[in-house]
Amino acid sequence: MRQIILDTETTGLQTAEGHRIIEIGCVELINRKLTGNHYHQYINPERPIDEGALAVHGLAQDFLQTKPVFADIVDEFIEFVRGAELVIHNAPFDTGFLNYEFGLIKKKPRWITDYCRILDTLALARQLHVGQRNSLDALCKRYNVENAHREWHGALLDAQLLAQVYLAMTGGQGSLFEGMQTADTVSEASQDIPLKKLTVSNNRKIIVATTDDMAAHEQKLQAMSEKGKCVWQEEF
Repeated sequence: MRQIILDTETTGLQTAEGHRIIEIGCVELINRKLTGNHYHQYINPERPIDEGALAVHGLAQDFLQTKPVFADIVDEFIEFVRGAELVIHNAPFDTGFLNYEFGLIKKKPRWITDYCRILDTLALARQLHVGQRNSLDALCKRYNVENAHREWHGALLDAQLLAQVYLAMTGGQGSLFEGMQTADTVSEASQDIPLKKLTVSNNRKIIVATTDDMAAHEQKLQAMSEKGKCVWQEEF
């Protein structure tokens, strides 16, 4: 199964106000493993950037003026994501902007769902963690995904973080990302230097409960049951 973890940065929050995409970042998973393939592109939005958005991603107008416009990169982007399942945090936001960009250049078909399936990790997190905060930062903390180096929101960095969160949230395989050069690769990307290939560590330690551990566990459950109903002792 081929999945693309995708994130975008924009000039503002609403396409109704003419806001545009300024950065796209993607990393590729095949059968839940990083391949090292990625797509990263800064885009000239041909319009001013809201101060609120600038405070989040730090991408200035002067820097983006020398980048290609969306129409010039759209075919390359589509070829990278075509046929994959896009994994996006708060998917309606990013897909709304992609559809808006397709519409501006009259790209046919004009919907991202004509090229890809969509999985919204925010909707998934809300099902798993009802009533809790489910921002990407909150999920990184919950699943012990290191993001201390994240001073700005960047599409590629956020895609890398989301990939770790998604694997941990759906199968506990976040450890596959140990050794990934996140800070270095994102620093290079901000300078338009090709990314290093993402690396994966295979030094995964398996810990098995001992006989003493199991006995202590049973004693704990027994103590809990003496105080009231203990759901962990029920058969399902």
